[in-house]
Amino acid sequence: MTNLNTLFNAESVAIVGASNNIGKKGYEILQNLIQGKYEGNIYPVNPKDDEIQGLTAYKSLTSIGAKIDLIVIVVPSKFVSAVLEEAGELSVHNAVIITGGFKEIGCDELDASMLNIAEKYKINIVGPNCQGVNYTPNNMCVSWPLVRGKGPMAIIAQSGTVAAQFGIIADKDSIGVSGLVSLGNKSGLTEIDFLNFFGSDPNTRAIALNLEGIKEGHQFLKLVKEILKKKPVVILKPGRTIKGMIAAQSHTKSIAGSDKIFDAACRQIGLIRANSIDELYDFTKILGFLTKPAGNRVQIITSSGGSGILATDIFEENDVDMVEMHPRLKEILSKKLPSHCVLSNPLDLTGDTDAARYEVCIEEAIKFDNADMFLLIFGDPIPGAYEVVNRLSKKTDKPIIVCYLGGGEIEEEEIYKMHVAGIPTFPTPTRAAKALAILCK
Repeated sequence: MTNLNTLFNAESVAIVGASNNIGKKGYEILQNLIQGKYEGNIYPVNPKDDEIQGLTAYKSLTSIGAKIDLIVIVVPSKFVSAVLEEAGELSVHNAVIITGGFKEIGCDELDASMLNIAEKYKINIVGPNCQGVNYTPNNMCVSWPLVRGKGPMAIIAQSGTVAAQFGIIADKDSIGVSGLVSLGNKSGLTEIDFLNFFGSDPNTRAIALNLEGIKEGHQFLKLVKEILKKKPVVILKPGRTIKGMIAAQSHTKSIAGSDKIFDAACRQIGLIRANSIDELYDFTKILGFLTKPAGNRVQIITSSGGSGILATDIFEENDVDMVEMHPRLKEILSKKLPSHCVLSNPLDLTGDTDAARYEVCIEEAIKFDNADMFLLIFGDPIPGAYEVVNRLSKKTDKPIIVCYLGGGEIEEEEIYKMHVAGIPTFPTPTRAAKALAILCK
């Protein structure tokens, strides 16, 4: 098989099954490629049309008469082998097969035919039964929905919906992604191939995985162990229960295996497990932006006492040390803060606070070696929060994690500025504390 660089950095893409019908996937994928501002050559292929979405359409791959780096197949499964045969004869080495109807429904003969042709012509197969690929450094979204935001996180997912939701959240947060891959049945390329690519990709600082089953377990763990020396990897692997395993097998014919054995193997190599899409996103985000603290001592500073308690519970359950405030620090802050502030851990600045109080607390706290990291909870509409956090992050190497909630439009504005600046922000104290606990590990 050819190097995956020719897939992700394809200079020309043909959409076989492209459509003018707004209800067809062939329409949506072509539209996303165009609206994503892909700069390479785009070739819509459909024997029924001369023009599709303003582009010249071609009756077949052969009629294009130009070099093709990648084909995206959106035609019924019974036609896929014929398309691959034609692509192979034209020396096309990368194919994303959106079409379902293969081994996941028991059509093993169609699957075998497809793979025989791929092996014959050395064609990299993504899928079938997948949601495609998106690589933002190349503005190449041959998937849905359109995710344009460029960022440091890549996701390799067996579920197209998990990959899509991950990308949507990252786009909405103005953090963005480097790549999204939907593996589908992974009849051809597997997580091993994509881990090799993103593990060495300079545009990717953290990798998220969603896998229902792993084909080459020993090779997978060995590769992840090597990647973890360079960048963090987080995995969401459903099928922890017996019925979950059965559901995974019926979805993409994945063999889930023993979850207890897999969990032990993850612990051995340091692979972080997530139990939900939110955790997969949160853990990948914090690991992609912040470095591990020197220890596990945390100081919470909050405007919401209730939110501070929620975070405290998570820290206690995850062996993060809610350290006692240094007596001298408490003495100093008692003279600089209003008398109604609660000087402990959590440090409650109460609901009448402004951003400046947070700055006073951190500037004094970093003078004492009493905490390894800080969780700032902005539990009200507090303007200027971004400016304060941005200044503080330049004054200390200790991680500063932000939770912002209950702030309405001001909250949205402040979070946007923080995410653009690479300051990970979380919408609830629980999610922030869980992510910080993972950073400690």
